[in-house]
Amino acid sequence: MNRILQRTGPALVLVVVAAVCAIAQQPTQTAAPPNSGYVLGPDDQILIRALDAEEISEKPVLIGADGYVRLPMVGRLHAAGLTVEQLEMEIASGLKAFIQEPQVSVNVVEFRSQPVSILGAVTNSGIIQLRGHKTLFEVISAAGGLGNDAGSSIKITRRKEFGPIPLPTAAADPSGQFSVAEVSVKSVMEARNPQENIEVKPYDVISVPRAELIYVIGSVKRAGGFALSEREHISVLQALSMAEGLDRVASGKNAKILRSSNGTSARTEIPVDVNKILAGKASDVPMVANDILFIPNNAAKSASGRAAEALIQLGTAAVWHF
Repeated sequence: MNRILQRTGPALVLVVVAAVCAIAQQPTQTAAPPNSGYVLGPDDQILIRALDAEEISEKPVLIGADGYVRLPMVGRLHAAGLTVEQLEMEIASGLKAFIQEPQVSVNVVEFRSQPVSILGAVTNSGIIQLRGHKTLFEVISAAGGLGNDAGSSIKITRRKEFGPIPLPTAAADPSGQFSVAEVSVKSVMEARNPQENIEVKPYDVISVPRAELIYVIGSVKRAGGFALSEREHISVLQALSMAEGLDRVASGKNAKILRSSNGTSARTEIPVDVNKILAGKASDVPMVANDILFIPNNAAKSASGRAAEALIQLGTAAVWHF
């Protein structure tokens, strides 16, 4: 055994050394910088770091409305439309007249050139700045998600210069300057169609209309307005379910739907016997947007209820007295 080791030892050492050298020569994988791939634009503010170039290093620079920046030693450079890496190469090329091997890094400190407006029934409406490639779902998520009162569709409006929206519903607006498309809210929430999760472009306007409402008032446990969401119609029983059911003094047989007449303030009364619907003796009645379901109270029940409450209060007072 010792003889074998003596014979193969030098060769084995050479193999190990060669393997170590090969590993050392392999390029190391580093994470991409945070602004990698970002396309610069007007009003973006950048910070340049250049070794041996104190005139431009560590000084914030604003990209002008014309897309240019002015730098000492380098002069006027067109920055808009370039990625961060491309601008680094342009600056380094300009510094070669002064520095043998210039080392330059560029970081975006304020993103202002790629605004997207998101309006309507979202948690935080306003302006969102794109930082790289963002999808429709990511932008809605950045706005805090859809509100509880979101309607049935999401509307996207895009400038003509960024091309048509890649959706089947896309069409040019009457002016021909914008592409407009809609996406179903239900489809977005359920992520049923990945193709609808389009890439958002700068200056896109994403609007989420608020849902139309129906109202339930009177002797119910929770009166108020309720969003139709993705539904266009709702029934009396569904509306009562949203209102958590009838109050104990409700007169369900005398209920009525108050419906707008031709978009005016005048309303038509539609009698509804809720008691029969609940008992399965009458068909459910459909309601449409802006309908008001009114449940009156039973005067006798209400009077007896108030009397009972008065007796309870008197009894309580007597107990406390003794």
